[in-house]
Amino acid sequence: MPVSGFPAGIERGFAAARQIADAVLLEGYVLYPYRASAAKNRLRWQFGVLVPPEYTAQGGEHSHQRTECVMEARGEDRLAVELRFLRVQRRTVEQATATGGFEPVERLELTDRVLVDWDEGVEERIELLVPVQELTGQGVQRAFRLPGVGETELLREHGTPVGRLVRRRAQVDGLVRLTVEELPGPYRAQRLTVVVENVSAWMPPRRASREEALPRSLVSAHLLLGLEHGRFVSATDPPEWARPAVERCRSRHTWPVLAGPEGERGVVLSSPIILEDHPAVAPESLGTLYDATEIDEILALRTAALTEEEKREARGTDERAAAVIDLAESMPPEVLERLHGAVRGLREITGGAAEAEQPWWDPGGDPTVDPERDRVLVDGRSVGAGSRVLLRPGRRRTDAQDLFLAGRTGVVEAVLHDVDGSVHLAVTVEDDPGADLWRAQGRFRYFQPDEVTPLDDVTPLDEVTALDDVTPLDGADRAELP
Repeated sequence: MPVSGFPAGIERGFAAARQIADAVLLEGYVLYPYRASAAKNRLRWQFGVLVPPEYTAQGGEHSHQRTECVMEARGEDRLAVELRFLRVQRRTVEQATATGGFEPVERLELTDRVLVDWDEGVEERIELLVPVQELTGQGVQRAFRLPGVGETELLREHGTPVGRLVRRRAQVDGLVRLTVEELPGPYRAQRLTVVVENVSAWMPPRRASREEALPRSLVSAHLLLGLEHGRFVSATDPPEWARPAVERCRSRHTWPVLAGPEGERGVVLSSPIILEDHPAVAPESLGTLYDATEIDEILALRTAALTEEEKREARGTDERAAAVIDLAESMPPEVLERLHGAVRGLREITGGAAEAEQPWWDPGGDPTVDPERDRVLVDGRSVGAGSRVLLRPGRRRTDAQDLFLAGRTGVVEAVLHDVDGSVHLAVTVEDDPGADLWRAQGRFRYFQPDEVTPLDDVTPLDEVTALDDVTPLDGADRAELP
């Protein structure tokens, strides 16, 4: 792996972005229960796989990815490019024989682990630092070759050889092409295009399997892009002056987002997984669990509950899987409690110590509201718990289930205020045979005040005209009832 030769400023930006980049690199690397024998671990490497070009017709996957984004380079600016990917390393297991040799086996049991054949992922980086001025016109292209290698690891127990692991990596050839186009207009901006290609000259046999292509592929390929002095423009929320240029960008098989701390624009992460700008790993997470869309608490609890035999097999599957087992076993209760969840952006609670002990979301925590006693004006009439209303759900914020209730009558059970200041009416539907059960469980239908009409002296709509002839109206379009 190359040692970074980037300027200090760029390297600081990349270092801040690498935590989330590492999560992209290893997304779904090994799935719970972290054993090679698990069915879901037999189809791996789902994101950012760039296969040899001759295999694309057979496998339906791509041999390249293209990133286009808008940037504001300055003067003698330089662009740093870090291409990161996994290289599949095929590991086979051999057992020692009585004659001093080794023979392949499906399973080798050691004291602390059970070893089976497995594909490991070796992280690779290709680094470029290029003056932006050199990228105009024909641009710059850099080829790279990772030669095939093989190595063995001797396994001993009590000083006696019991087997060995044989690891092999196939040759992989790639190409990075960079071009910059000056954009018209009063703002000095450029469109950057970075194309990453797998150019390995592997001729797959007829009906070659994906497993045969993977060792010659770039897996979980993604880019970190950094400017020494300039800034990048967000692809999801650009300023108005840059919006037309951003909309003309065409990325393929990847998605560029601003990376690093909120507010900084010096680094872009171009990921095969769609992310938001400035993505971050939750601070409550103690380590990488590698499972796609992982839920740390559930995975930690399930991992800790594996049998000792299952843990031995997981430890023998991969070093990263072994680290997950160790993490789950060493997690103290107070740390596990942090994984229950977190509420961010809490509003300040004022009042005495006794009031502050109540959670902000508890209705009793705010003495200024009382769902069972509060009332709200609707069409100039006071509506609260016990009021009968005609239901007229609007189309702006409703679903089909609410539309079915258009023209029905209901009873208001409570007036609720949410944290954004909106008012909602909790309603049970009249003539619903399950109304008492819903009420006992505290489960209601919810409507906003402009979606109901008080029924003090109004004839229900279904007594005036057939329901099939009724068109639900928004509050702004409400017509006077006959």
